[in-house]
Amino acid sequence: MKDILNELETRRADAHLGGGERRIEAQHAKGKLTARERIDLLLDDGSFEEFDMYVAHRCTDFGMQEQRPHGDGVVTGWGTINGRQVYVFSQDFTVLGGSVSETHAKKICKIMDMAMQNGAPVIGLNDSGGARIQEGVDSLAAYGEVFQRNIMASGVIPQISVIMGPCAGGAVYSPAMTDFIFMVRDSSYMFVTGPDVVKTVTNEVVTAEELGGASTHTRKSSVADGAFENDVETLTEVRRLVDFLPQNNTSKPPVRPFFDEPDRLEASLDTLIPDNPNTPYDMKELILKLADEGDFYEIQQDFAKNIITGFVRIEGRTVGVVANQPMVLAGCVDIDSSRKAARFVRFCDCFEIPILTLVDVPGFLPGTGQEYGGVIKHGAKLLFAYGEATVPKVTVITRKAYGGAYDVMSSKHLRGDFNYAWPTAEIAVMGAKGATEILYRSELGDPEKIAARTKDYEQRFANPFVAAERGFIDEVIMPHSTRKRVARAFASLRNKSLKNPWKKHDNIPL
Repeated sequence: MKDILNELETRRADAHLGGGERRIEAQHAKGKLTARERIDLLLDDGSFEEFDMYVAHRCTDFGMQEQRPHGDGVVTGWGTINGRQVYVFSQDFTVLGGSVSETHAKKICKIMDMAMQNGAPVIGLNDSGGARIQEGVDSLAAYGEVFQRNIMASGVIPQISVIMGPCAGGAVYSPAMTDFIFMVRDSSYMFVTGPDVVKTVTNEVVTAEELGGASTHTRKSSVADGAFENDVETLTEVRRLVDFLPQNNTSKPPVRPFFDEPDRLEASLDTLIPDNPNTPYDMKELILKLADEGDFYEIQQDFAKNIITGFVRIEGRTVGVVANQPMVLAGCVDIDSSRKAARFVRFCDCFEIPILTLVDVPGFLPGTGQEYGGVIKHGAKLLFAYGEATVPKVTVITRKAYGGAYDVMSSKHLRGDFNYAWPTAEIAVMGAKGATEILYRSELGDPEKIAARTKDYEQRFANPFVAAERGFIDEVIMPHSTRKRVARAFASLRNKSLKNPWKKHDNIPL
């Protein structure tokens, strides 16, 4: 018996060593943690239960039978984050470069299947050189099995991908289908084809960082939702995100203790809107003053900054926030902001997270670049996402809500539940100056007449009361009471039940 126990301990020690001390030192020298160190940081102390520690690959080509390390380059299992169950896989770059083999992928598929059956999120820590070339088509088939599970799990359980090293070729498509992607600055990258292939095919000279680094994917491509300085900060932020999310699509988001009065009044909000309607202000100030304890978890902070997306808590309950940002492009909706916000709204609707929309939008961004880029189709994505969402939706119009952009931003006509406006709100087809110049084109030569017409238009339409008379605005509220009104609105909607007509699936304008 003692010999068997000793053998077990020896095998465990071998598995825990991964690719060996020399490769672990090399991993640390790059500023990266090992696969197991990452899991230890991500999960609650002592909560990790590992699966398939002793699995080895079955490849015999190219001398592979001579090296069959335990675990085959990925550590899989489940544990808890603040007491709530999650499943996790962590690729081990010290073992054959973390390359994906048939058995490596089977380990990942196994925990994804278990996560679906047990209704818990999946977190993937990616650090892999890609497909294991020695296995050829078996490796490609293995990727396909993972992809299919990503698709089946979408909208059923939250899926989070953390890119903590290389992620290239076909491997990028698994994270791309998950709900959130985080990257580590200077040590992670994602691309379909690497710099050498790019140079051969297009003659472009580009570094891995420029092609697919964290800055590229958080600022330009929008592939990633956030980037952090190192492994430790990144995993800490993943823990923080998980705290906002429900376990699956049949459970509500978690309710946390809160130490902030729901009916707290914020006198400073009465002066948030500048006297000049063309002067910008920071919408994040409003978000922070509405949130419990001023805590706001922003998603895609560095991309399409003219719209803000993220999570807050109100009365301890998770709420998704979508807000125009007047500080950037005057808060106009464009291609990038439409895509960003539409995906966020759809995620919230998948997982029964109520949506708060804060509106100050002068319209869609004009220009040939936008039209040629398909702003019509992209803008329709946001419109579609709001219109199909059945979760509680509360909207507050702070200033401008012009034209089609008024409709798109969770208006009453898209089944908004509570639509509030501040007294400073301007709900109209367009701004007073533009409207006057169209309505009174014959008087353009007389500046005094045009000024008088503009003032008259402002008095008639540049306010929330015409919309309130029609019932499109439920109430014009005092800015300082916004948190109280929003909190009460969401509290009244906790038992909301709304279903869309049966369909196999919709055909969102992708």
